[in-house]
Amino acid sequence: MQHLERKDERVYRAVLGEESRQRNQLEMIASENFVSPAVREALGTVFTHKYAEGLPGRRYYGGCEFADQVEELARTRATELFGADHANVQPHSGAQANMAGYFAFLEPGDRILGMNLSHGGHLTHGSPVNFSGRFFDVAAYGVRESDGRIDYDAVRETALRTRPKMIVTGASAYPRTIDFEAFGAIAREVGAVHMCDLAHIAGLVAGGHHPSPVPHADVVTTTTHKTLRGPRGGLIMCREEHAKAIDRMVFPFIQGGPLVHVIASKAVALGEALLPGFGEYGRRVVENARVLADTIMERGVPLVSGGTDNHLILVDLRDRDLTGKDAEQALERAGITVNKNTVPGETRSPFVTSGLRIGTPAITTRGMAPPEIRTVGGWIADILERPRDEAAIRGIRRKVGEMCAAYPLYDELAPST
Repeated sequence: MQHLERKDERVYRAVLGEESRQRNQLEMIASENFVSPAVREALGTVFTHKYAEGLPGRRYYGGCEFADQVEELARTRATELFGADHANVQPHSGAQANMAGYFAFLEPGDRILGMNLSHGGHLTHGSPVNFSGRFFDVAAYGVRESDGRIDYDAVRETALRTRPKMIVTGASAYPRTIDFEAFGAIAREVGAVHMCDLAHIAGLVAGGHHPSPVPHADVVTTTTHKTLRGPRGGLIMCREEHAKAIDRMVFPFIQGGPLVHVIASKAVALGEALLPGFGEYGRRVVENARVLADTIMERGVPLVSGGTDNHLILVDLRDRDLTGKDAEQALERAGITVNKNTVPGETRSPFVTSGLRIGTPAITTRGMAPPEIRTVGGWIADILERPRDEAAIRGIRRKVGEMCAAYPLYDELAPST
């Protein structure tokens, strides 16, 4: 980064600070991960200079020969990885992929049925503060209060009563397996389009550790980061009969020129996900999450749904004098990065919350296994029991630093001191 250091020292120092933070803290936000050096290298290539509006072979600009090559690679790898008919790799984010999915099938004012945000859904599944809640009439489904799981009979009853034109599946804070086949059957029964937002569990589906929505959904959207371990960006897949409608919604309706450097990086990540070792990575992510869940519950800390089937756990703090915000800050002082999160039946503000979302993708990428996860789970439980004991927090922070040194972020780089 010698050019950055010379030209803009303030940005350079911020980059160094963030690099040190990532190396020396345990990243346990469920939606974050670390990319390979090859994925990161592709992101910084000369493709950042190139405008390439349109699709491979049908561009509005000249000079797109090599842009076509990387985009076609990314599209082909996505369809192979997920078994989809068609893929568009241009969405800048998961939210924009979802917007394309909505407007390919709906008009403003049409009704959608999505998962309640405080029950594990996403802003783009109908939250009133999001475009999805402002453009569309929203009905919601959630989880049972008794066990924190989706009640598919209740979903069907709601769909029959509200008659949505689209049912949205997928979640951002649901720790259990989603039955996409059941959702597909409900959508067909009420004549609705089934759109699945696969963002959080895309890597688990690709690796064979969660059932795929592709056979049961009309359109599937995802981010390319999180469990997929690619650059920050979006991806949308669909059945062949919807391909033209989806492509037209991505461009020109929602976006202009695609980010070709990001698409090149997506192509690398998708290629990595096609390798045999990626399935083993997904297995270890799920195993580590279950070990983390068991360790924390053994210490008397309740979890929404009583455990996990995927990459995340959702801690329920309502039985103690501790908010999600305060717990997040205490853990961060100890070098463990998580995020506050709403829980089903939430009564506090989204800026305060009564829960924590904790995930294992990033620490699994660093090479940590069940013995280390049990240790980390014990540290988390210690802090949740004594969130204001700064001496104990400092002691755990030292131990976190030692663990990060033992599992460096990149094998070829020594951790910062």
